[in-house]
Amino acid sequence: MRLLTRGGAIGAALALMLGPLSVDALAKGPGASESEISTSGDRSGTTLTSKITFTGKTNGKGGGSGRLSPVSNWSPPACWYEPRTAQEFAKYVEDMYDETVNMPGQHSYAKASVGMFRDEYKDGTYKNYNLDIKDEGSWWVAVRDDDRWMEPEAQLCDKAPFWVENGDAPPVENAVTPQLLAEVAYNRIQLPTTEVTLAPENLTKVNLPTWAWLDKARFTEVSVTATLNTGALNIQATTTAKPVALKLEPGTPDAETYPASGECLINDDGSIGEPYAKGKADKTPPCGLKYLRSSGDDTYKLQATITWEITWTGTGGAGGDLPDGTFGNDQAVTVQEIQAINR
Repeated sequence: MRLLTRGGAIGAALALMLGPLSVDALAKGPGASESEISTSGDRSGTTLTSKITFTGKTNGKGGGSGRLSPVSNWSPPACWYEPRTAQEFAKYVEDMYDETVNMPGQHSYAKASVGMFRDEYKDGTYKNYNLDIKDEGSWWVAVRDDDRWMEPEAQLCDKAPFWVENGDAPPVENAVTPQLLAEVAYNRIQLPTTEVTLAPENLTKVNLPTWAWLDKARFTEVSVTATLNTGALNIQATTTAKPVALKLEPGTPDAETYPASGECLINDDGSIGEPYAKGKADKTPPCGLKYLRSSGDDTYKLQATITWEITWTGTGGAGGDLPDGTFGNDQAVTVQEIQAINR
């Protein structure tokens, strides 16, 4: 997550110098997955990163997991503002200035721009990064989600670093709060793949009811806690996803679902649907489907999607609901004609 310094022409020029360096990736090293570690931001080179740390079922990069897709038009914030001490901000600017000025082959306009930025906070509107009043406030800087830094939403936090006295509210939207931490954590929840168990298993017959279910041990609540601990703020929030329903989409209009809506609610014990057992052939499955036409030499793509109910709790007793999210995947189903034998 990078510092955004896009305030006016200075910020636009500086943006050219702040490349897509991922400090989280450098800190983790090869072979580590995000779900295995607690990630945190720190300063490396000329990049000042977010200080938010994430623990819990954080979203990994490998297979077998995925992110929530909000059911509404809402999306987690792609950028926000965080506080920094005067010492941290001064070190960041001075290091950025030294690296830019001393970089071989650096463009003159880049050197001029970073020099103007440094002068603004050292000898311009502000004096010596406000180090003489360092205990009276903090610098607030814009950072953006490292996974979304190219999205238009990540460019909305375009205010240059600004000073806020202790006890005053930052005069910007998306200043970090427990709720904002919860919203950022929303995008890092790691969910299991949604492959339902079928009977018959992935091969069924035309007009034969197919039972579908999910094991209660696989689909349980998952949560991620986001924490921000700086000189100005010490807050956290935990975002929790709870599975509430399974949606079946057969992959063809020539099919029926059970129930007709295709939505199978979660049972009291946390399972979804009911396993098929001998003797149930004449019963209607509480969760399942029936194909009305053969798939021929191909297969149908059955899409199974879990709806997750999202809640959060945070520092100071804060909490509430966030938009439900979904996550699912396809699985291939072969449907054959029932063969009759004439004697």
